[in-house]
Amino acid sequence: MTKNRMNPVDVYLSKAKKWQAEFKKLRRIILDCPLTEELKWGKPCYTFQNSNILIIQGFKEYSALMFCKGALLKDPKGILIQQTKNVQAARQIRFTKVREIVEMEPVLKAYIHEAIAAEKAGLKVNFKTNPEPIPEELQNKLDEIPALKTAFDALTPGRQRGYILYFSAPKQSKTRESRVEKSMPQILNGKGLND
Repeated sequence: MTKNRMNPVDVYLSKAKKWQAEFKKLRRIILDCPLTEELKWGKPCYTFQNSNILIIQGFKEYSALMFCKGALLKDPKGILIQQTKNVQAARQIRFTKVREIVEMEPVLKAYIHEAIAAEKAGLKVNFKTNPEPIPEELQNKLDEIPALKTAFDALTPGRQRGYILYFSAPKQSKTRESRVEKSMPQILNGKGLND
């Protein structure tokens, strides 16, 4: 006999200390759309035919509905936000009160349906491949250790870019070199920076 297990998203929502009311309202709106609910990366994630469409997020200053391929949406209301300049595909709509979500419900549903239509149509975000140069410290290691180069080349473009940004950030070469050294086992295991 199997025990009744709570839906992992219900568990997540019951434990949310901040933005709980906003999360619940966003969830009700999303579940009116033809999406599958899952918990991925510790957050409520909504998929269409196994492709990520939306993620409900909570931050210190705001809650957000993140469209995984938001860059493809038309955004006639001008409400989509690019979280940082390095984010290429995802876009957020941010909220600080449930009332904002309630007032935007028709717009949110329209954006969600547009995101689903983009997925059905097979639209892809055109990612810049290695828009940043590979830091010298990483290039030296890739040249020196063929297995590391093979492993790095096998990573997805997003994981490669994550490492490049992380390695490039420090001003001092010594710090960049240290970051490369510390990350080598993870790269050799085919893992991204945050895996």
